[in-house]
Formats: sequence, structure tokens, C-alpha cells
Amino acid sequence: MTATGTATDTALATAAERFRAAVERRDLAALDGLFADDIRLYSPVKFAPFEGKAMVLGLFGVLLRVFEDFRYVGDHTGTAQTSADGGEAPSAVLVFRAVAGGREIHGIDLLHVDEQGLIKEFTVMVRPRSAVHALGEAVLAGLVADGLVPAPPAG
Repeated sequence: MTATGTATDTALATAAERFRAAVERRDLAALDGLFADDIRLYSPVKFAPFEGKAMVLGLFGVLLRVFEDFRYVGDHTGTAQTSADGGEAPSAVLVFRAVAGGREIHGIDLLHVDEQGLIKEFTVMVRPRSAVHALGEAVLAGLVADGLVPAPPAG
């Protein structure tokens, strides 16, 4: 919670804590209750965001299978400008480490929370580039396998 101690700060801290716990438990049902219906997720492997609760939950289903040894190692809260509307929103940054496709990943999850305490925008940033590539391939394969996106054309 920030130094101001407002209800918004409390809602943000609660949303971030609940999100972190749900991911650590690999609990999609709990994530469903944390996302706004019109959530947008900005991925490091795709320019356009994933939009809507159903698609973002489907993506999380894939991510929870793809990431190995996933763990949060730090957090920060405050405010940040959102991509969707350019407004300021309560925000939390969760720092993580994981393995995907045999590559060690360092990353952050940036969560923006709406007035109801639901996550309305989510940005994932990871490094190094080799890990981004391995993660992108694994996530695409999972999205195709789950019927969430069409298979890319051969060739």
C-alpha cells in the first residue's frame, strides 16, 4: 500500500495479492473473479493486445502450463498511465522468474486496476530475447492446441 492509505490503495494491494496467490496456486477460477470483462493483456510476443476475459483466461490456461518453476520475487505499487485510455490507474508491478522452453526468464507483470478493484489492463514484459522467442513459440502452440487461435499457415 502507498503512503496515502486510501481505499484505492487498499483495493490495488488486495487485487495484486489475490492475483499473485491465484497464479502461484495455478487457479484459473480465482483469476476469473479478478479480471474485468473488457480486460486487455499486452504480451511481449504480439503487438495487438489479447482482449476480453474469455481470451485472457484462455491465455492464462496456456501460460500456467508453459511456465516452469514460476515464482514472484518482488512487487511495487503506485499509479501508471494505461494504454487503452491514457488515464492514470492504480497499478502494481510483480517481478517474476520462470523457465519456458528451457530458457530462464526474468519478467514483470504490470497490473492496472479499475474502480471496482478488478484488473482492467495487464502488461507482461520479459527478457532476454531468447526467452521471449521460446515463450512465444510455446504459447502459440498452446493457443492453437486449445483452439483459441488458428494454426499459422505452413511454409
